[in-house]
Amino acid sequence: MMTFWKKLSRAFGAFRSDRAGNVMITFALATLPIVGFTGFAVDYSRANSVKAALQAAIDSTALMLSKEASTDTAGQLQTNAQKYFNALFTRPEAINVAVTATYTTTGGSAIVVNASANVPTAFLGVIGYQNIPVNASSTAKWGSSRLRVALVLDTTGSMDADGKMTALKSSTKSLLAQLQAAAGTNGDVYVSIIPFSRGVNVGSSNYNASWIDWTEWESPPAYMATWLANSTNKSNWDQTGPGDSCPFSNSKTGFSCVKTPLDGAASTSTIPSSGTYSGYICPGVDGGNKDGTKAGFYYPGCYNSTTYSSSGSSATCTGHSNCSCSGSGSGKVCKTNNGYFEHKWIPNARSTWTGCVADRGSTTAPGTNAGNDQTATAPTTSNTTTLYPARQDIYCPAASIGLNYNWAAMNSVVDGLDANGGTNQPIGLVMGWHSLVGIGPYTAPAKDSNYTYTDVIILMSDGLNTWDRWYGNGSATNTSVDYRMYDSSGNGTCANIKNAGVTLYTIQVNTGGDPTSNLLKNCAGGPDKFNDPSKFYIVTTANGLGAVFTAIGTNLTKLRVAQ
Repeated sequence: MMTFWKKLSRAFGAFRSDRAGNVMITFALATLPIVGFTGFAVDYSRANSVKAALQAAIDSTALMLSKEASTDTAGQLQTNAQKYFNALFTRPEAINVAVTATYTTTGGSAIVVNASANVPTAFLGVIGYQNIPVNASSTAKWGSSRLRVALVLDTTGSMDADGKMTALKSSTKSLLAQLQAAAGTNGDVYVSIIPFSRGVNVGSSNYNASWIDWTEWESPPAYMATWLANSTNKSNWDQTGPGDSCPFSNSKTGFSCVKTPLDGAASTSTIPSSGTYSGYICPGVDGGNKDGTKAGFYYPGCYNSTTYSSSGSSATCTGHSNCSCSGSGSGKVCKTNNGYFEHKWIPNARSTWTGCVADRGSTTAPGTNAGNDQTATAPTTSNTTTLYPARQDIYCPAASIGLNYNWAAMNSVVDGLDANGGTNQPIGLVMGWHSLVGIGPYTAPAKDSNYTYTDVIILMSDGLNTWDRWYGNGSATNTSVDYRMYDSSGNGTCANIKNAGVTLYTIQVNTGGDPTSNLLKNCAGGPDKFNDPSKFYIVTTANGLGAVFTAIGTNLTKLRVAQ
C-alpha cells in the first residue's frame, strides 16, 4: 500500500509541474486519480474476499489435521492438508495457491497451516500492479494443556452384584482408550489407578519401604498388653494354654498359626493334639479367615497340670515366676500358682505382608480436620502419623498403579479387579490424591513449565461408607467415616483436594434404589467451583457407567483452536 501511494503521489506531482498542453489533455489527466482510486477499491475488495475464504479454509484444515497428525508422516500430513484445503477453498480467481502444514510437539502438540495466493488486478495494472498477494495462517493446539488423571475405583463386595464389576472394567478400558488417543506424545496424559475397599494395596514388594508404619503390625493386642503389664484385669488370652482354642476373632487384629515352640524350649509340637488346629500353638483365627498379622506363641515352662504332663525332666520352673512344681522324673509337673499362662508375642515377618495399608494417623484416632488421613503431607519417619500403616487384610484389593502412560499395564490392572470387602471411600480418595502429588508409594513426573496441567480425580463408588481404620459409618459426627471425607463446614479430604487445585468428578452407581449420596454430590467440583453438580453423576444401571465415563473423557480431551 505504501508503494502504491508513493507512485500515485509522484504521478500527481508530474501533472502539477507540467504546464504544457491544452485544457482537454489536462482534464483527461485529471481523471487518472479518480480511475486509480476506483480501481484500487475494486481490486482490494476482491483480494480481501479471497483472503477471508483462504483463512476459513485453513482454519478448518488445521482442525481436521489435528485428529490424525500424531500418526501421519510429514508426507502424509502435507498430502492430507492439500486434499482438505482443495475441498474447502473454491475461489477460481485466486492463482498460484500454495498450502503447507507442519506438526510440532514443542510446548504442546500443534498443527500450523500456512496458505498463500495471488489475486490478479483489473485496474491497478495501469500503475504496475498485476497481482495482489494474500496470505493466511492457522494454528490448532491441543497439547499445551496436559492431563493427569487418578481413577479411584470402588472394588468392594457389592460391586459383584447387578453386573457392576463387568461394567466397571469395560468402562474403564474405554476411558483409557480415550485418554490414550488424546495424547499426541508420551507424557501428554498420565493416569493412575487406585482400587479400594477398606484399604488400598500399595504393593507387597514395598515391605522394606521407609514410608510404612509397622506399629500395629508388631504390637500385641490391647488385651494381651494388659496382661503383660500385670494388670489385675485378666482376659481370655491370659488363660489360654495347651489344648485350648485361640480366643481371637475380631476384625482388627488377627493371628497366624505356627507349629514351632518358642526357642525350642519345649519338646512337643502337638498343642493341641487334635482337631482342626492340631499341632499348632495358639492357632489364630480372624473371622475364620486366618488372615492375621501376628503370631501368638505359647511360652513354654509353666503348664497347667490338667492339660500337660512333662516327659522326663524336660519341663522345669527355672526362670519362671509364679510356678510350683511337684513330682519327679516323668511325673514332674509345673503349674502356675495363679492359674494363668505365660505367652510371648512374636510378630510375623514383614515379608508376609500382602500390601494393604490403612488410613494414616495415630492408632487410636485420626486427628483433627488437618489429620494426615485427609492431607497430602509427605511421609516422614520422625512422625508415624504421616506413615502408611501396614494391614493384613484378606479383602485387600488389587494393587494400585501410580501415574504412567503404559496403557497395556493399566488394562492388565483393570482385568485383575475383584469385588471384595467393605467400603472406605476416604482412603481411596486420599491415595488417588497422593498419586497425583507423588508421595509415599507413588512418584509423579516433574511438571514442565512449557505446559499447563489439569489434575483430575474420578471417584466411582456404588455404596455407603462402612468403616475405616477407626470408625464405622454413622451420622455426620466427627467419629464417622463420612465426616473425615466431607463435613457440613466444608472441611475434610474433598475440600483439601479442591483447595489444592484438583478437579474432582464423583460417580454414584446406584442399582439398589438407595438415596442419592449427598457425600459424593458435595465432594464434586474443582478449584473454580466447589459443589459443582455438573461433575456429579448418578447411574441406576450398571450399563449407564459406560456413558458417564465417556462423557467425562470427552470433557477432558477436547481440542481447542488457539490462534
